[in-house]
Amino acid sequence: MLNIPQILAQELTLNLWQINSALELFAEGSTIPFIARYRKERTGSLDETQLRSLFERFTYLTELEQRKTAILEAIASQGKLTEQLKAKIEACLQKTELEDLYLPYKPKRRTRATIAREKGLEPLAEWIKSLNTPTAAPTSFQQEAVKYISEEKGIKTFEEALQGASDILAEEVSEQAELRAYLRDYFLQEGVFVSRVKKDYPEGSTKFEMYRDFQIPVKNIAPHNILALLRGESEGVLSFEISFDEEVVFSYLESQVILAKVREVREFYQRMLKDGFNRLMKNSLISEVRSSKKADADLESIKTFETNLRELLLSPPAGMKPTLAIDPGFRTGCKVAVMDETAKFLEYQTIFPHQAEAQRQKAAETIKNFIEKYSIELIAIGNGTASRETDEFICEVLKNIAAKPIKVMVNESGASIYSASDVAREEFPDLDLTVRGAISIGRRLQDPLAELVKIDPKSIGVGQYQHDVDQKLLKKKLEETVESCVNYVGVDLNTASKELLTFVSGLTPTVAKNIVAYRNQQGAFSNRRQLLKVAKLGPKAFEQAAGFLRIRNGDNPLDNTAVHPESYGVVKAIASDLNLPLAKIIQASDSLKSMELKKYVTDTVGLPTLKDIISELEKPGRDPRAQFQYATFKEGVKEITDLAEGMELEGIVTNVANFGAFVDVGVHQDGLVHISQLADHFVKDPKQVVKVGQVVKVRVISVDQKLKRIGLSMRAPEQANREHNPRKTINKKQKSATLEDLKTKFGKH
Repeated sequence: MLNIPQILAQELTLNLWQINSALELFAEGSTIPFIARYRKERTGSLDETQLRSLFERFTYLTELEQRKTAILEAIASQGKLTEQLKAKIEACLQKTELEDLYLPYKPKRRTRATIAREKGLEPLAEWIKSLNTPTAAPTSFQQEAVKYISEEKGIKTFEEALQGASDILAEEVSEQAELRAYLRDYFLQEGVFVSRVKKDYPEGSTKFEMYRDFQIPVKNIAPHNILALLRGESEGVLSFEISFDEEVVFSYLESQVILAKVREVREFYQRMLKDGFNRLMKNSLISEVRSSKKADADLESIKTFETNLRELLLSPPAGMKPTLAIDPGFRTGCKVAVMDETAKFLEYQTIFPHQAEAQRQKAAETIKNFIEKYSIELIAIGNGTASRETDEFICEVLKNIAAKPIKVMVNESGASIYSASDVAREEFPDLDLTVRGAISIGRRLQDPLAELVKIDPKSIGVGQYQHDVDQKLLKKKLEETVESCVNYVGVDLNTASKELLTFVSGLTPTVAKNIVAYRNQQGAFSNRRQLLKVAKLGPKAFEQAAGFLRIRNGDNPLDNTAVHPESYGVVKAIASDLNLPLAKIIQASDSLKSMELKKYVTDTVGLPTLKDIISELEKPGRDPRAQFQYATFKEGVKEITDLAEGMELEGIVTNVANFGAFVDVGVHQDGLVHISQLADHFVKDPKQVVKVGQVVKVRVISVDQKLKRIGLSMRAPEQANREHNPRKTINKKQKSATLEDLKTKFGKH
């Protein structure tokens, strides 16, 4: 069988000792954030991305080996396992290749070939195979086939006997791994995806108009295109198929299968191959190709989702300050909630600033009173219905206030999901849904990460075709992203919710709940060692989690840093050598920079860890997220009808897709900056230019009020106006490659 560590070392271009060390740590129950941050010496400083790739490939190869064992046992039980076949199976590195080899031996439902065998036609098929040689002499198929006519077996004519033999041979050919692999690759490399809108849908009546008469090479299709085509097909709007040159396919099959020179034998085999391909290979191979492209698209879309989610979760926090949050509304009013500097909910009230003037004045007084009573420093306004009108109302109120709070429009995607969730009901059992939503909006402004972890990532609105991709893989990848972000930033042990604690390295939902319960009963944690008193939090969980949990103003200043408790002894030694008390070492930045670190190297603490410790001591408790910034929407622009071509606006990126970025410019409908309009230079990947949460300057280049589509540009005006073709397709009149060209690549071996 395979030497998995050796294969991983070769594929990932890593040393074998790095692979073995990482796998040992993984087997011991260490998490990826912990290994990446605190076990650099053992892995050669592998980062999270490398570790995830390593463990995913290890899991794949391990599952592959388990499948090989099952397949070898199944074939051996049939008495058909040869040394050659065994060697091929054991050498497989891909599941598709393995399943191709197993196909001839796989238990089947009743097929035309099995029926033919039941009728005793296998000897006839073997006789025909014996004729498929360059030296075979002419013979009579009819004369041999007549021998198999049997009323009892239901074979009435010699033609039926020959057809049964053909069915047996067709199945054998269709199950040859080499032929399937070759044709699968041919479809991937030379096939063309073709789609059309069905006749029931007149032009301009669907969201799939660009796919009305669409053609593109299989190898060139973009992830969002394949996902859109599959969605259109599932909704019954599109017909969607793969076009290819059948003449090339049959030429290839004949070159590989037909050896005979006798005309009758060749003609029999040609008919058999056409039947075998059309009936037994074509649909299954096309299905595999579609599945392969879908899997590729899933991975790419999920990567985009991961990137967007990471940027959103790591959005700069406005800070833990007294905050007034507003969930806007017209008829039902605006729900106003107040949180203190610890995000604790204090008070709420419903105001009606968008109705009668008297109500507007009353609402203004309420806002002023809240600002004064709670010394409000931040105002968060949800960006949904009535958001711009509410924003203008708050501007009016703030005109007469000297110490003006910072006013920010907050993306409220998913707030309604949170407000109806079990988490919200447990947190605020006595509050209305809309009030819970307002609290969530306010807390998002204070600390996006701490609040957004309470919401299913799929509900946050930063995905691309998120409901069309592999849901199991999507869930896994998004949870990994949340885990990575939480541990990257670190968590305040004394204020974190159980939802946030759940994503800390080494902590399970049960342990996270127990931490909160302990905190509620015993009061705030004063040092990290107290974690060991929490129910079900043992030494292993403490090892994995401690470095990512922070305690402000605790017994030990190192507890508010990313320095792991296992390294406290090293820090004490450094402090002693500097003649400084431990509490003062974090203020000795210049002295730390000049330290000779090699003298502190031990068997368990190497230079990578020491460098991390010094870096952390230079900026203890530092939030690694960027500085807070926010967009200012243009006054008087509240609806799509207020937009005009050429208008320059400020907005905030809400989503990044493979084909461009969506930007909120304050009109309740995000505009699209197509990939061609993101910069004055060629952009291959939008994620290299913009990110979710980024404040950008854009210019309106098109407005379609009927379809509610807004085209935006970030390019210089003279560049943006140039004609651009956003996608390359094959014109249906374009002449395909010649048969000779294709045969050169996919013809005879």
